[in-house]
Amino acid sequence: MMTELGFWLSVALIIYAYLGYPSALAALCLFRTREVRKNAVTPTVSFIIAAHNEEGRLPEKLVNTLGQDYPGHLLEIIVASDCSTDRTDEIARAYTDRIRFVRAPERRGKEAAQQLAVDVASGEILIFSDVATALARDGVSRIVRNFADPTVGCVSSVDRFVDAEGRTSGEGAYVRYEMWLRALESRVNSLVGLSGSFFAARREACRNWAADRQSDFNTLLKVVEMRLRGVSDPESVGFYRNITDDRREFERKVRTVVRGMSVLRGNLRMLNPFRYGLFSWQLASHKLCRWLVPFALIGACAANAMLVGHSSLYEATFLLQLAFYTAAFVGHRTGTPGLKIPLFFLLVNLAILNAWCRFARGERMTSWSPSERIRALPQISAR
Repeated sequence: MMTELGFWLSVALIIYAYLGYPSALAALCLFRTREVRKNAVTPTVSFIIAAHNEEGRLPEKLVNTLGQDYPGHLLEIIVASDCSTDRTDEIARAYTDRIRFVRAPERRGKEAAQQLAVDVASGEILIFSDVATALARDGVSRIVRNFADPTVGCVSSVDRFVDAEGRTSGEGAYVRYEMWLRALESRVNSLVGLSGSFFAARREACRNWAADRQSDFNTLLKVVEMRLRGVSDPESVGFYRNITDDRREFERKVRTVVRGMSVLRGNLRMLNPFRYGLFSWQLASHKLCRWLVPFALIGACAANAMLVGHSSLYEATFLLQLAFYTAAFVGHRTGTPGLKIPLFFLLVNLAILNAWCRFARGERMTSWSPSERIRALPQISAR
């Protein structure tokens, strides 16, 4: 009896985390919709670029940012070097007539570098963007329009892949799923996470900056604490290219989850529905349940193996599990396009499991190295 209960609870958690939660959001959209009242506002903006050893991409990133159509006297650009050891600092200093430059005396990580920029920023709105992310010429103007709505505290871009020629290419199913989920969350209440490569927040949400916590997730939680909300803007797009090394992509996922776990542990009070209402359910569903799926996968497989001889139903479910993992293995060995979804699902959950192990050992992964993508920054024209 306990084995059967464990099996079905594990299956239920897996289904809920990836299908049940978005289905519940979609149902809520029928009764509750929070539109964003956008308008063409022009507050002062500080555009923050954190960089560590980015001599290869920083020049194009600066050209891309300086080419924004936002009024120049209202746009402050700040480059924060995380104790770079290549020509990053030299390149940034060559633009000091048009940008501000700050340098960390020691390497402490992306958020610590961002903190240096936040401390000197003068804008009403702070925009954070990675060196590897390109924006359309109206990227700043579009994301700022969301702050005409006084209920909006932070805004996330959507992620978009481009190919080697700079043309928009097909996103993976997982990225499309995440963007769809963010859109649902925005319509119902608030986002649970921001795109770390390109997001914006009100200055008030960036006070008391935490140099040791994942900035995108932590900023969103601070916005909710302020009784504001985070939204996803489909018109604000961050263009980037895939990481060239699959092993580094796996490590990036592990690092992202470990850092997210650190933020959640410091904000467990936000899981209290009596204080945070609907958002506490969103936070538990999107983050905590998702991070528990690897254990549910292991539990479902182990329990199912013990139940195989009990009925034809459990024989069928066990065969389905074996087929799924076999498809992921074949997809890994052959690169068959049709098998990418089971492969990616398995790799994501292996990364989460790895993250749990590292988190339990006390690792927090505050420092970072630039992801090895195609070196040239995507060239994007304005829409």
